[in-house]
Amino acid sequence: MKSLDSVLKEIGSSEKEILNTMAGMISIPALAPVNGGDGESAKADYLMSLTAGFDSVQRIDVPDVNDPSVMRSNILARKNGKRKGTLWFVSHMDVVPTGDPDLWDTPPFEPVVKDGRMYGRGTEDDGQSVISTLFAARPYLGEEFQGMSLGIAWVADEETSSTCGIQHLLEQGVFTEDDVIVVPDFCTKDGGKVDVAEKHILWLKFCIEGKTTHASTPHLGVNAYKVSTLLLMDLMESFDSRFGGTNDMFLPKASTFEPTKRIATVENVNTIPGYDEFCMDIRLNPDYDPGLVLRMAQEMAEVYSKSTGAKITVEVLQMARSGVPSSIDTDGYRALSDSIELIMGKAPQPVGIAGGTCSNFFRLKGLNAYAWQTGDGSLHAPNEYMRIENLMNDTKVFAAMIHKLCMQ
Repeated sequence: MKSLDSVLKEIGSSEKEILNTMAGMISIPALAPVNGGDGESAKADYLMSLTAGFDSVQRIDVPDVNDPSVMRSNILARKNGKRKGTLWFVSHMDVVPTGDPDLWDTPPFEPVVKDGRMYGRGTEDDGQSVISTLFAARPYLGEEFQGMSLGIAWVADEETSSTCGIQHLLEQGVFTEDDVIVVPDFCTKDGGKVDVAEKHILWLKFCIEGKTTHASTPHLGVNAYKVSTLLLMDLMESFDSRFGGTNDMFLPKASTFEPTKRIATVENVNTIPGYDEFCMDIRLNPDYDPGLVLRMAQEMAEVYSKSTGAKITVEVLQMARSGVPSSIDTDGYRALSDSIELIMGKAPQPVGIAGGTCSNFFRLKGLNAYAWQTGDGSLHAPNEYMRIENLMNDTKVFAAMIHKLCMQ
């Protein structure tokens, strides 16, 4: 049986191969159709070519909910063990749009290595995790597992809805209560925190229909821009007042109610806009019911509609309720915590987060799941990057966890 020390040395000596593999993957875009892409199929083709040595490899293609002609690809690679249960590492292949190309110093899908970093869209989110889990498994593929089985899940659709990804796999019964589930998709710079809980997520879209007129005669119209601005300010103040409690488990401690997307109104200065819309991204502490937030938004929209004459509608773009926090009194959490301490030098702290990861879908099904990796938090931004040191440390942490749960 390979010792953990020999595995860690093998990983350390594979840095060049790891980076070359990472660069090859990052050069393949994987955008959802709603973001102008054609899914993960091409990236899945690349990753399928790297799965030699697993006992089984299954590719599950799911038609996109918005464009059924596009397949959203998921890959499940397994190595069998003798004990019940599987240690799963769950990472996602899809990425977010690149945004304004002028804000990038290098082309987003032409990865560049400099100053100890690799730049490119999808490097930190979630390419680092795809590659770290692959190379954490590699040293063990020729060994015999006396413990749990090992599963590597590379999933689709995380950046939009997860409908064609982890939700589909959960519906198919891929995961069981005997499994240990790690989702490398929540990062801190020192790896000192593990996500064991998440907030509710509520995305709302407000559409305001007024009446266009010349700016010199505002009394003849209904200024949708003015109505939406007043409504937005009232919403933020009211939400903070009604749902402003804090929860020390979460980062940040308070719920957040942020205006985000907004359309352009009119092209010229001297026209009163007759239509406006804006969106809010709400991250709500589990102490509160997102249904109550929605009801307040609808009631306030109705009040403003009656007082201004504008027609106001509230649309739910997403409502994701948080599952029960994952237990830290499990063999899986202890193995992850011990492995992080071994490689990073310090035991991590369990926390709740505001972001949404695949781990919450497991919690909603009553399964424990733990999200962890290291990173600077450059995800979704121009010039996204991952630190090479982080990639190598994550690979070693996951390798140590495999040794604890699968080899013994």
